[in-house]
Amino acid sequence: MGLKKLIQRCAKNDRKAQAEVYQLFSGKLFALCLKYSKNYAEAQDNLQDGFITIFNKIGQYNHKGSFEGWMKRIVINTALQKYRTKSMLSLVTEEIPDEIIVEIDEETVSLDFLLSIIQELPDRYRMVFNLYVLDGYSHKEVANKLTITEGTSKSNLSRARLILREKLNEEEQTSIKMQN
Repeated sequence: MGLKKLIQRCAKNDRKAQAEVYQLFSGKLFALCLKYSKNYAEAQDNLQDGFITIFNKIGQYNHKGSFEGWMKRIVINTALQKYRTKSMLSLVTEEIPDEIIVEIDEETVSLDFLLSIIQELPDRYRMVFNLYVLDGYSHKEVANKLTITEGTSKSNLSRARLILREKLNEEEQTSIKMQN
């Protein structure tokens, strides 16, 4: 069955079609949820809430553009909405350099480790880092999504990069000690 037909059946609350859409896309969307969550359980909650919204709004999908991209935007917005309502995103006024570069040695740092240190970031830093670095939003778009200023977005990104660089340096030092 084609995706368009599957989407139409989901719009009619066909549970089998919804289960099929879930099976097709839950893996990719869960990986996305992990980026925006503190831990596995929170990612599962975000995925579940995201799919509830997807199925409630699936009739609004106009078959222009990628269905997967449409679902990703809903999942990201669902995760962000939780943090906005918790008032987790606050203004950071400390002075941080504009651009902090984080270099990653892909041979010695695993993807699981990177994900774990991103998840450990404070919520406001993790959200800005994910939106800007991993999902390609501009600071203006990040600011609009998180209802913060562009300056706060830039500051939070710099702080997130600084924390990540420190954690990567710690991991590198631990790795060197283990080799000796």
